[in-house]
Amino acid sequence: MVPLQDRNPTTRPAYVTYALVLINILVFVYELTLSPQELVAFFREWAVVPAELTASFRGEITSSLRPEWVTLFTSQFLHGGFLHLGGNMLFLWVFGNNVEDRLGHVRYLIFYLTCGALAALTQWFFDMESAIPSLGASGAIAGVLGAYILRFPQAEILTLVPLGLFTTTVYVPAWVFLGFWFVQQAFYGIASLQTPINIGMEGGGIAYWAHAGGFVFGLILGPLMGLFAGKSPYDRQQHYPDLDL
Repeated sequence: MVPLQDRNPTTRPAYVTYALVLINILVFVYELTLSPQELVAFFREWAVVPAELTASFRGEITSSLRPEWVTLFTSQFLHGGFLHLGGNMLFLWVFGNNVEDRLGHVRYLIFYLTCGALAALTQWFFDMESAIPSLGASGAIAGVLGAYILRFPQAEILTLVPLGLFTTTVYVPAWVFLGFWFVQQAFYGIASLQTPINIGMEGGGIAYWAHAGGFVFGLILGPLMGLFAGKSPYDRQQHYPDLDL
């Protein structure tokens, strides 16, 4: 099930969302220029390596010259493949514009990066000694989804639904689509506690706890940062459905 678009209008251009998408794409293009050995070294330098982060928290010397906490932010712009990048950017493009409209450009950027860092820490908490790099914008985007489901629960998401060899599209309320997504991430996260957790591209794993954690922090931080300040065009359309907005 993949969201194609929502029908919730915005009042201002989502410059930060556009910039985040562009930066992620540019970084991925740079990754494509690296040899396999260089790419592994690049990920180990700028992605979150839980064991290295744990060592830095203990005050131990790590293999990097830069502070290890920096990777909580730089890892948000790294991706392990076209599908990884494409899926993340689709969700950011669909849901990010409306959240940015509510929070404003500066607060939205702070919100996005903070959710991403806290999501990475959530995943780190469940496997502190892993040597596998953790990377991707999924945690930050999960925070955006958490804020979206609070602010626009009735917004309709045009969703692509596979039916065997065929596909169809249906409009699904945001609270149904995103609620199902969160429950799925939490379920897989709990299931992963029974087995060794693989984080990031190398292990072929998915950081489910980062997804769930980012979503929860989005629910918490969104209202604190002004998610419900003022009215949106979507709100006015609910009260005055005949208006052409």
